[in-house]
Parts: sequence; structure tokens; C-alpha cells
Amino acid sequence: MPDSKKHVEVLSLVYLNEVQSAKIKAISKQIRLTVYPNREFASIPSEVWKRTEVLLSGALSLPKADQVPNLRWLQIRSAGVELALEQDILELPELVVTTASGTMAPQMGEYTLMAILMLGHRLPAFIRDQQESVWGSNALKASQPLELRHSTVGIVGYGSIGRELARLLQPFGTTVLAAKRDAMHPEDQGYMPAGFGDPEGDFFTRLYPIEGLKDMLRECDFVVVALPHTPDTHELFDAEIFGAMKPGAFLVNVSRGGLIHEGAMLEALKSGQLGGAVLDVFQQEPLPAESPFWSQPNVIITPHVSGISAYGTDNLLDLFIENLKRYLAGENLLNEVNLDHGY
Repeated sequence: MPDSKKHVEVLSLVYLNEVQSAKIKAISKQIRLTVYPNREFASIPSEVWKRTEVLLSGALSLPKADQVPNLRWLQIRSAGVELALEQDILELPELVVTTASGTMAPQMGEYTLMAILMLGHRLPAFIRDQQESVWGSNALKASQPLELRHSTVGIVGYGSIGRELARLLQPFGTTVLAAKRDAMHPEDQGYMPAGFGDPEGDFFTRLYPIEGLKDMLRECDFVVVALPHTPDTHELFDAEIFGAMKPGAFLVNVSRGGLIHEGAMLEALKSGQLGGAVLDVFQQEPLPAESPFWSQPNVIITPHVSGISAYGTDNLLDLFIENLKRYLAGENLLNEVNLDHGY
């Protein structure tokens, strides 16, 4: 617990306007806030780094461990921390690292629901027809939608994004299956804005351990990938996994491109084993112009935008302020990273 008589030096590499800065300062007279937008990273004076106790930053722009001898808490502005794990700052012995998991769940839940509806209602084919000025080339049978009330959605990774999607699917009467690393604990221990997500684990029909993924996939009309990217999950979706999926099922990936063996996915799309996909992430970003995914007729590509929101910084501050209050009180922080698990 910080000494209640001393100042807590907070450095934000996330741009904050006056209103946002005032919200942080209003928490306690102990707080001294300094803001250096990320573009000014190289010009931050060494004395600022040395006195920093709390750092709000992206996962890429991080100081070296010897620059921040007094750093005790690092709040990352993203949900994934795999890039931060490669940097020596995480070797500081007393450092607590927290992620922004949950802050982007509402908009990512909407994006994923949109993607499922687009695929189920055959929108890629209709977009092609529009581009070619063709009226109804696929006729009635091929245009029939896959309605959510008659569908099973499998969510691979039941964290904040998966839980929010499960909540949004409830009014549709969809069967929701989910898989997570620790299936014995369905409740949510991380951060989520009030009224969103599935805090108690009530919105799935069945919860599988990751080891039972193939059994789950055989039943799913739609599969949503929302796992963190770690060495254990790298290219989890390989030819064997795609082969276990229900023929013609649809895939949505809003996590990380590294979770999917892209060659195996391309073959599954070409063969019809995958009926189509909405892909927001790839192993190489930006996706090269020569990538075959651009020309796949049953694929919709978006440029890693599912988590973007006009309210992104305010949403992040809701979590940061809650955690800052906990930090001052000596309480456990939300979204603490388990370095052994990699998230």
C-alpha cells in the first residue's frame, strides 16, 4: 500500500484532455499526474521516468527497466499483452501489470454480433452481386439465411468479449457454447462495465475446457475466436481443428491473427469446410496487398478495428480510475496479468 503521506507519481502516455486529467487528479491529493502523449516518448526527461510509480501506456511504447526504478504498477491500454511480455520492464520484481480487458467488450460484442449476422444472412454474396450489378445470382435457396434462433454459436475464449457476445445473443434464442482454459470457474473475475457481459456465467448452454474444443466445434454453426494469444494458443486453429468443425460453419476472429494457421484456414475456405469468415486480425498487419484472403469470395476483412470506439479513452479511464482507487487503498487490482499464463 502506498504511504498515505507521500505523493504518487502517475505518468500517462495516453493523451488525456483537461476533463479526463481532472478526473484522475480528483481521486486523491496524493496523485501527481504527468501526461506525455505517446508521440513524445523519446523526449520524456529521465527524471520523469525515475519518479514514476504508476504508468498508463500502450504495450509497445514502454521504458527499459533501469529507466523506471520506482515503477510499481503498469496499466496497459490494450487487452492483449504479448508485446509487453517481450520487454525487460516486466522483470521489475515488485511490478504489477494490469490490462484493459473489458473496456472494449461492448463495442467488440457489437462488432462480433454484426459479423455473425452478416455471415448468416449471406451478405458477402450480396455484396459481390452489387459490385457486379447482378440481381439475385444465387437464387432463393442459396440466399436463405442461417437464423440465430436455429443456430449454435461457439465462443472460443470466454473472457470479456465472449461474455458480452453471449449476453447480446440471449434475445435471439441462440444456443451458446463456450470454451475456456479453466472451465471449473465460469464466473468473471475481471473488469466489465456495469450491465454488460456475463459476470456469473449464466448465458451459455454448456461450457467446455479447451481440451474439449473439437467436441464443441462439431456442433457449432458459427465459431468466434476470442482467446488471448500465448505460446499455448499459437495457431491453435490448424488443419485438424478446421477439420473437426461442422462443414460449412462460419468463423469470426476478433482476437489475434496468431491463433490461426492461415494456410489451413485458406484451404478450409476454398474447400467449403468453412462457409465463410469475418477476419479483423491477421498474423501480418497490415495485410499485404498480395494476400489471397483479399480475393476470397466468402471472406470479409476489416483492418483490426473491432475494438475502436470514439469513447475509448473514457472507457479506459473508468477502469484506470477504479484501479487507482484500489492501488491507493492497498487492494488487489482488476485485470492483473498472470505472467505464467501470458495474459
